[in-house]
Amino acid sequence: MNGRMVAILCVLCMVSGCAAGFWLAGTPMHETDQEVIYQVSTIDALLQGSFEGTMAFGEVKKHGDFGIATFDRLDGEMIAFGGEFYQIKADGQVVEVTDDMTTPFGTVTFFSQDFSFPVRYAANFSDFSRQAEAVLPSRNHLYAIQIRGEFPYVRARSIPRQEMPNSRLVDAAANQSIFEFRQTRGTVVGFWTPDFVRGLNVPGFHLHFLNEDRTGGGHILDFIIENATVEIDTTPRFTMALPEGGSFIDTDLSGDLSQELAVVEKGNA
Repeated sequence: MNGRMVAILCVLCMVSGCAAGFWLAGTPMHETDQEVIYQVSTIDALLQGSFEGTMAFGEVKKHGDFGIATFDRLDGEMIAFGGEFYQIKADGQVVEVTDDMTTPFGTVTFFSQDFSFPVRYAANFSDFSRQAEAVLPSRNHLYAIQIRGEFPYVRARSIPRQEMPNSRLVDAAANQSIFEFRQTRGTVVGFWTPDFVRGLNVPGFHLHFLNEDRTGGGHILDFIIENATVEIDTTPRFTMALPEGGSFIDTDLSGDLSQELAVVEKGNA
């Protein structure tokens, strides 16, 4: 059995408690259960160019009021909190997400704070990760993260819409737009996932930003935090909706793409 299969089996057991807690597309889930992280497709499929939107946001919103995603053909970054969904485009424009827009990859949940902690100062993304991971009750659970506060510096990105044929995400990110914000306030939204979900999602923190007046933001490459409150929602269950068609069907998901993912996440493509 290869390492990828072991990782997937671990996810199945962890999120379900070795019971019925993992669903694939087409399987009904309990409508009142909001302690679920719902994900469309896998990060490895996105890395390999499976960019076609496979689920409408009208459907995504049924599974969460909070989260992050991208759009059909990688057309910008999505951030959602408090039931409001926004698209941050590569030209910097921020628009509200309509129900007919689609996503090839995204993660949402119904956010309900379980605990919080202050961050007086974090010098960069790595410093924040070190401080926050020290507070997490377990490194084997999934967490939804919301940060509100002051940000002396945020470096964010948005990738422009890609045209056919599909390229790899690392190539698309080479043409990303970079936005820098200084002495700003806003909201950070995202997730922390364990190492064993590698290939399915981004291990560690994956965060998006929207400034307070909702005029700018993006996928966070780096930031400085000052006088912020970090809110955590511990989420014990995980649902994945796999695409039923498109390029996903023929994508080889057996390889290790962790190096490409590191390049994409750090913005050094």
